[in-house]
Amino acid sequence: MKINDNKKEYLNDKYVIKYIDYIKYEKKLSDNTVLSYLNDIEKLYNYDKYYYKLSSEDLNKYLQNFDCLDSKSLAHLITVLRSLYGFLYKEGVISNNPCKDIAMPKIEAKLPDYLTIEEINVLLDVKLEKPNDYRNKAMLELAFATGLRVSELVNLKVSDINFDDCYLRVMGKGKKERIVPIDDTALNYVKFYIVYYRNSLLKNKDSEYLFISSYGTKITRQAFFKLIKSQAEKKGINKEISPHTLRHSFASILLKNGANIRVIQELLGHEDLKTTQIYTHLINEKLKKDYEDYHPRSCKDRA
Repeated sequence: MKINDNKKEYLNDKYVIKYIDYIKYEKKLSDNTVLSYLNDIEKLYNYDKYYYKLSSEDLNKYLQNFDCLDSKSLAHLITVLRSLYGFLYKEGVISNNPCKDIAMPKIEAKLPDYLTIEEINVLLDVKLEKPNDYRNKAMLELAFATGLRVSELVNLKVSDINFDDCYLRVMGKGKKERIVPIDDTALNYVKFYIVYYRNSLLKNKDSEYLFISSYGTKITRQAFFKLIKSQAEKKGINKEISPHTLRHSFASILLKNGANIRVIQELLGHEDLKTTQIYTHLINEKLKKDYEDYHPRSCKDRA
């Protein structure tokens, strides 16, 4: 099955437009998720048949073009196809759902990279000289203190912070609101940034957003990614670092210190507990280590 380069036709397709409206306004998927769905839908274009005329056999042949993808990327593609064809079937555009028998690849549960508390302390040690430095320090402290997604962090508004009761009001995935507590250290750095440096970054512009770029506008996800990578390099942290690393570190450290996994699920804004359970093998590691350290007949003692 040939893949056509002229993929942009799909952006004008009436069924795709209806589907995008459906996942954006009814399913309440974020803009970034909608874009990722569109990218996968665009891959569906072929010379021979319209996408809504494909059979299960056609789709299986189509998916063979993506054997080079890792299991997670392939699973995302199949998830998008299932969602799209499920919508088309429900709308009566197709009489049979060609995706219903397509199997999902097995995804190996892999714990994301995370930092130790010692590495976190090194990363958060920002040299404070310019307004940007104070903003960066506040962002890093807040990211680790709350475990926010990067999109949640950059979209925070000043009005989302309750300084008296020490919590954030966060709009998460699916436009679901949650309350996340903040520790005093992070809150004080945020307050210091707001009082002394935020206005100088605004450059006489108005913005309701908390974190402001050097151009006086809301800081972007990409800018925070560069910030955290740069800070890690400066501090000699030899790990693959991204904004999500702080989120994983937040969850991992809480779990290792005995926090209930359902509390962590709530703090992270995970709809499904299974998403949070990727961290549970840390508990098993700690149990094994404690057993080896303290049981008189452990294998470690016999080695």
